[in-house]
Amino acid sequence: MSQDLFGVSMIIPLLSHHVKSLGASPTVAGIVGSTYGVLQLFSSTVVGGWSDVVGRRYSLLTCLLLSAFGYGLLGLSSSIALFVLARIPVGLFKHSLSICRALLSDLVSEKERPLVIGHFNAASSVGFILGPVVGGYLTEHEGGFYLSSFVCAGIFLLNAGLVWMLPWNETLNHHTDTNANSNSKTSKPSNGFQNSLDKNHIQHHNASQVCSQTDRDWKGRDASLFQQVWRQLTSVWMQICTVGSSDLWDVFLVRLLMALSIMLYYSNFSLAMEERFQLKPKETGYLISYSSTLGALAGVLVGPVTHLYGNNMSALLLHSTMLTSTLIFLYATAPNIWQVLLSSTFFAISTSIGRTCITDLELQHGGVQSSGTLIGAGQSVTAVGRVLAPLLSGLAQEFSPCGPPSLGVVLALIAVGLLLVRTPEWNSKTKVKEKIH
Repeated sequence: MSQDLFGVSMIIPLLSHHVKSLGASPTVAGIVGSTYGVLQLFSSTVVGGWSDVVGRRYSLLTCLLLSAFGYGLLGLSSSIALFVLARIPVGLFKHSLSICRALLSDLVSEKERPLVIGHFNAASSVGFILGPVVGGYLTEHEGGFYLSSFVCAGIFLLNAGLVWMLPWNETLNHHTDTNANSNSKTSKPSNGFQNSLDKNHIQHHNASQVCSQTDRDWKGRDASLFQQVWRQLTSVWMQICTVGSSDLWDVFLVRLLMALSIMLYYSNFSLAMEERFQLKPKETGYLISYSSTLGALAGVLVGPVTHLYGNNMSALLLHSTMLTSTLIFLYATAPNIWQVLLSSTFFAISTSIGRTCITDLELQHGGVQSSGTLIGAGQSVTAVGRVLAPLLSGLAQEFSPCGPPSLGVVLALIAVGLLLVRTPEWNSKTKVKEKIH
């Protein structure tokens, strides 16, 4: 799915420029820009839970096709209203990467999971390195934004075709079906509800004997469709309630704090480089590409580092978080560009490892049977960071260009403190779980 990020990264740098070219004021542009994050906030958990219920293939196809529709509509956006309309299906259904991560967690063992997800993140990051270059090249031509949008839509359609054509063996189908069925079997209300639906269906069948055969067929189809949709909705709600009632508040809080720290680090990076070190945007772009390339390569290091820690993901997360907070501090206090280059080098590696760790911990403590819901909930938490980070960054910049990363250091240190308190409890739960198995 690295093609997804390739297509998306062609569009992202051009969005603010395009919406301003449509006549939007800075305030309206900011509100329009936040639409995607707000929609992701509410849809990530729901779509993730839906993938647990209906299976990865069907949900992945749906998300790819509707995302392609959104980007195709973006290629026709000649007004602000149409631009906002195009962002709605993308904000609601662009969850292909999350579903792929859930699919990988279904197929591999717990010990192999960090390695596989790390490699997946590395492959995905490659697309994000190349996309802005292609998008920038296309934009230099007339109608470049619209062409980039159509290319992005075509990439999503291509991926949907690949998902449709690739063989999905019986083992995979059985695994995803088991995830959905296991949740419905563990809940007595859902069985009672199912029995009531069956009784209603029988009564409806007896009452419709006087109708024609065509009427009976259509009524049967309508009832079956209604039952299927209702079962999916109730199953998704049960998945979300299960995750909501689980003891994962600390894991999600660490994710939120570190997401905010990293976003604050990048929020005014180009502007800060220009004001502090008189770097031109082109040179700053090279620095960002360098960091992104290292982040992609760092995914390959997750496996060896995890093996070195004996699969103790909580300890690895603690140490990577401490390293990340130190590197943000070095960047915020850097007296010259060489210290910025040094911090950027290791920052890409520490954040890549940290993302893999936090995802693995969510799956460890929440249960793989709800992997789609858990990963979706994690993305919703990250979306909260996307909504808050611009506001916090703007307030911090009122004091200094170094304000946003300085605030990021504070938030990262809070995450370190929380990890120091909670890591012993996580380790004890892991040991108990290993003894049971």
